Amino acid sequence: MCLLLFSYRRHPRYRLLAAANRDEFYERPTAPAAFWPKRPDVLAGRDLRSGGTWMGITRTGRFAALTNYRDPALHVSGAPSRGGLVSGFLTGDCPVRRYMETVASGADRYNGFNLLAADAENLYYFGNRGNGVVRLSRGIYGLSNHLLDTPWPKVVEAKDALFAQFTGEEPFDPEAVFAAMADRSRPPDHRLPDTGMGIEWERILSSRFITSEIYGTRSSTVLAVEQKGTVRFLERTFTNGRKGQTRSFSFHIERLSE
Repeated sequence: MCLLLFSYRRHPRYRLLAAANRDEFYERPTAPAAFWPKRPDVLAGRDLRSGGTWMGITRTGRFAALTNYRDPALHVSGAPSRGGLVSGFLTGDCPVRRYMETVASGADRYNGFNLLAADAENLYYFGNRGNGVVRLSRGIYGLSNHLLDTPWPKVVEAKDALFAQFTGEEPFDPEAVFAAMADRSRPPDHRLPDTGMGIEWERILSSRFITSEIYGTRSSTVLAVEQKGTVRFLERTFTNGRKGQTRSFSFHIERLSE
């Protein structure tokens, strides 16, 4: 996943609101969001090549999401799949702080990543190109392929576009969130980051919704977790930039995580 905006305890009705775009090569096989047959408490899409996922939530309120950290100069051949960090938390019962510290202790085995993990009480962030595990406080955050709240244009502009939805200034509307995440405009070259990809790819990767001949936004997800425990999870898939199916799930968190 390459763009994630989230509001944590900032909206009067919702404990957590999140909007995410997953960007990936079109040829990579993927299963859409669903409750996993062998783990029916886990709701997430699935990477069918490596078996992990990029974002999901469980019936007990465990949430996790991941973005890659983009720096081709630091690429590690044969590294473990980063999606396993998300699925490992969702399918396990390790307390969230301990899980993140365990991930941090072995993080140098992986290519660059940013990981969010939460239970019903706390939300943590860890980036293996950053400075350790951080417990997040109330606020609105943005995450792309650098560290948390790095002010890349699409992060800053998406936070601005979603501010009213994320704070309750307007009634929460998933379609308005999907529309904000579907923006394909690109900033001028002088505002682009330099991550070592070359100017043509920096341009392609600079928009919230990415399209190219071989790589782009495969799905958009909207997650809303109410203070009272009701969860709504919507995923809209895309094929070569064309809108496909929208899946919607609702459930109530069964119990507080340990």
